[in-house]
Amino acid sequence: MADATDTYSVTADELRQFIERFEQLDSEKKDVADQQKELMAEAKGRGYDTRIMRKVIALRKRKPDDIAEEEAVLEMYKTALGMA
Repeated sequence: MADATDTYSVTADELRQFIERFEQLDSEKKDVADQQKELMAEAKGRGYDTRIMRKVIALRKRKPDDIAEEEAVLEMYKTALGMA
């Protein structure tokens, strides 16, 4: 029969594993973010507008119907304000 110490030990080991996995993922996330920053710096150096590139990347993640709806509303608002 396991006593409370054994149960705590297993739980502590499992907890440590979760924390270490999270820390590893966090480190990998930082590495990826650094790579993305370097990529955008390279694109900017070649004359691309990185602000627009980021908008295009965000748009590519969305559904075409959502984009079309947002653009239609934007055009309607611009027309209402005499901006179109």
